[in-house]
Amino acid sequence: MSEARVTAGMADTIPAVAGDKTPGRSGRAAKARPARPGGRRKRLELVLLLTPATLLFAGFVLAPMALAAYYSFYNWNGYGTLTSAGLSNYTSAIKGTNFQHSIWHNLIIVGLSLVIQLPLSIGLAMLLNRNLKGRAFLRLVVFAPYVLSEAITAVIWYQMLQPSGFVDQILTSVGLGSQVHDWLGSTSLVLYTLFVVITWKYIGFGIILLLAGLQGVPAELREAAALDGASSWQITRHVVLPLLGPTIRIWIFLSVIGSLQLFDLVWIMTRGGPAEASNTMVTYIYNFGISQQQYGFASAVAVILFIICFAFALVYQRFVLRRDTEGALTRVVG
Repeated sequence: MSEARVTAGMADTIPAVAGDKTPGRSGRAAKARPARPGGRRKRLELVLLLTPATLLFAGFVLAPMALAAYYSFYNWNGYGTLTSAGLSNYTSAIKGTNFQHSIWHNLIIVGLSLVIQLPLSIGLAMLLNRNLKGRAFLRLVVFAPYVLSEAITAVIWYQMLQPSGFVDQILTSVGLGSQVHDWLGSTSLVLYTLFVVITWKYIGFGIILLLAGLQGVPAELREAAALDGASSWQITRHVVLPLLGPTIRIWIFLSVIGSLQLFDLVWIMTRGGPAEASNTMVTYIYNFGISQQQYGFASAVAVILFIICFAFALVYQRFVLRRDTEGALTRVVG
């Protein structure tokens, strides 16, 4: 009997002790609690992992940008002494006819990419997203040109587009000999010829990107729209394209930036010619910086190109990509 009373008393006492949350006692317990070594270890890991990448980024990106901005205020051939030029390099570039034509050529490539490449990429992506026989092989064929380097692509197409070359022979064999032109030698055709090569080279990337976006479109929505009597075009317009919007906006951003920085294909195939008809901003920079050794002037043009790309990236991210991304830089800036 006495043992049962003692046991009951202990059972009544234990919850009271366990539930005692006196402020003084909890505070002393918190003070006595040792600091966790995990936080310091995580900081050390971050420092060790980020330091090499930060040093590489600073050495190969930030430092060249700073040097280009510095040299843009001087006249310098790369060997002699620096001669102060103030803003004359910038004013000469902006007022220069060839520079203005180079910007215009870049804008033409941007416009053609948005008007032709984008609809073509969407159409082919939707076609390759269906259950077709040999779909995997067709995807491989479409994506294969993107794997080739720009130099290989430029050399291949340069040989094919020569007078009496492969393209001319194909046109002649199918009865279109009247359509044979000097594709790379005509000032009115060379830029559009280059755009065809650019499309052949990069459309595979857009198709793969859009195919990935199509995987996120639920099949149930299409089936529900079809049951409601929607046609294939209505399903595509009102169901597929809105859900594909984030992927399309990313493609537009990459396409515009890539078109503004176009260099390899143009330089290898035409070197900006004939008569500057295919010059882009980067070939213009290369011509003055490397060929003519006017490093100060070329640096000024490079800074202008950087400002254009950076401004477009900020504006596009602020007003277009903001709905699709979180933690954007423009949210911090704005």
